[in-house]
Amino acid sequence: MDLIVEGKVYINGLFQNCCIGIKNGRISAIKKILKGDCHIDYKNKLILPSGIDVHVHFRDPGQIQKEDFSTGSKAALFGGISCVFDMPNTVPQTINLKNLTEKISIGEKKAFTDFGIYAGITNNNIDMIEDLSKKCCGFKIYLGSTTNSLKFDKKNLRTALKNISQTDKPVLFHAEDEEKLVKSSIMENNLVDHLKSRPSVCEETSINDILVESKGLGIKAHICHISSIEGLEALKKRTNNITCGVTPHHCLLSIEKNMGSSTFYKVNPPIRSSFDKESLFTAAKNGLVDVIESDHAPHTKEEKGVEFNEAPSGLPGVETTFPIMLFLAKKEVISFQRVISLLCERPAELLNIPKGRLDVGSDADFIVVDLKDDCKIKSENLHSKCGWTPFEDWSAIFPTHVFVRGEKLIEENEIQVSQGFGKFVGA
Repeated sequence: MDLIVEGKVYINGLFQNCCIGIKNGRISAIKKILKGDCHIDYKNKLILPSGIDVHVHFRDPGQIQKEDFSTGSKAALFGGISCVFDMPNTVPQTINLKNLTEKISIGEKKAFTDFGIYAGITNNNIDMIEDLSKKCCGFKIYLGSTTNSLKFDKKNLRTALKNISQTDKPVLFHAEDEEKLVKSSIMENNLVDHLKSRPSVCEETSINDILVESKGLGIKAHICHISSIEGLEALKKRTNNITCGVTPHHCLLSIEKNMGSSTFYKVNPPIRSSFDKESLFTAAKNGLVDVIESDHAPHTKEEKGVEFNEAPSGLPGVETTFPIMLFLAKKEVISFQRVISLLCERPAELLNIPKGRLDVGSDADFIVVDLKDDCKIKSENLHSKCGWTPFEDWSAIFPTHVFVRGEKLIEENEIQVSQGFGKFVGA
């Protein structure tokens, strides 16, 4: 074995004092006692799977003043995330083999974490799905307009899903109905106007369309960033092959709270009422939501500091998602079992990667956590290029050590490897 790590290890839903043996980047043994030349004992610190963020926007290429693969993946790593999946609405959009290949190459040169890339589906590339599937990790369909989104007419949805069903890749959805978005559009001067312009019926309608058009195809589908009670209700009719995710900002923030400079909380779908927020968090706690995803969508302070109607939608979160949830688990607001399921196990299952669990044969991706080591989130301590967070001064527990494929990447707040360590996890 190359390395043995000892501590309170999360195995089969429980923390147990034992050792993890690592060889060639994978877990080779888990036992009470293991012997080896290189042995690290973390005593009573927790050892748990590192997180997987199925939904980030690293803006690379095309908008690297906001973020790039280097800064975005570094932020992910410091937040306990070992693998990220980047969305296709970059500049240029990731909608053909050329752009997909170029983005993978960028990630391979810059990423600290392992990573995957989605291909976007538009009205014009439905016939390219089989070819795209040979390189991408999954597909993304935008059923409603959002930041630099890819235009897609829902009349093409059944055809696109049939083509995707012939591949082994999942499809993820931005579920807001374009027709209803257009009908409800108003001049936006504040967060309340933004909420009115993107009402929950947009989400509910879109989810119902997805459920109808995917029926009988057996595809693995994931509905991103559920934001409303109506969306949750619509999902009660889903089959087992359809998963859903929620973001920290939708399940922890509400429009009734003082949000300071409101453009910084402008996001699609919008932050809604405290009733929606509480329902979403309860659904995550109770297993009705499968995944927590950050929807990390950074914009600079300058870009956000304009008139509300001109400000871009989106906010950062890849570095703060897991630490906030770890603190909430410590406070018994949510169980460690649910946090690990939402951020590690279910994302790995969705993307079919050998991560997310501390099992023999899995990638040796894990974090070390000291529950006594909680802190307040401060923008100046984070690593995203955008330089701000919607969770300023929130309590969190950041990992003390982060391992990816058996390599120690972070130790006591210092990164141990160079950019380009991360590997593409696709085809």
